Amino acid sequence: MLQPAALRQRFLAPPVWEPELKAETRFTDHALMPASVLVPIVMREQPTILLTERTTHLSTHSGQIAFPGGKVDEEDADALATALREAREEIGLDPAFVQVLGVLPHYMTGSAFVITPVVALLEPGFVLTPNAHEVADVFEVPLEFLMNPAHHHRHAFEWQGVRREWFSMPYQDDRTQRFIWGATAGMLRNFYRFLSA
Repeated sequence: MLQPAALRQRFLAPPVWEPELKAETRFTDHALMPASVLVPIVMREQPTILLTERTTHLSTHSGQIAFPGGKVDEEDADALATALREAREEIGLDPAFVQVLGVLPHYMTGSAFVITPVVALLEPGFVLTPNAHEVADVFEVPLEFLMNPAHHHRHAFEWQGVRREWFSMPYQDDRTQRFIWGATAGMLRNFYRFLSA
């Protein structure tokens, strides 16, 4: 199920399924902000997912592991346009290397972003130029690792009288420990549910 042909087929004939996580407990009164992220699956011999580490000075989700993406701009035609524009702005990804498979259900973060995850295959050969203001690092994690439920850790705690639940997927690569959690881990968990339904 993790090879490109099988991924294409899954989106062509999607299963009946229910997302496990639709929304985090909100911790702000800000108006909901539509956003979109690209979930880029790099078509290597063993497919990977390309992720970024956000810089620590950003006003939201600073220092976190994230997909390329961001808020919808007025000129964006749709969620796909937002995801491709943001990926170009953040990491210099040329859309010519991107083949969109489809979208997953919206995911609402505690910080009031309503995110549309756009899943796409990424043809190897791309050259990235990360925006140093927004992106501290770009790296890849094997898709097989992220889609293995043994690596999905569920957490829960009480905050201001409300129970909050979230996932993490810690990953050790050849350089450093990567702590994938929050919205990114939640959307990956939903992707796992979509593929295994």
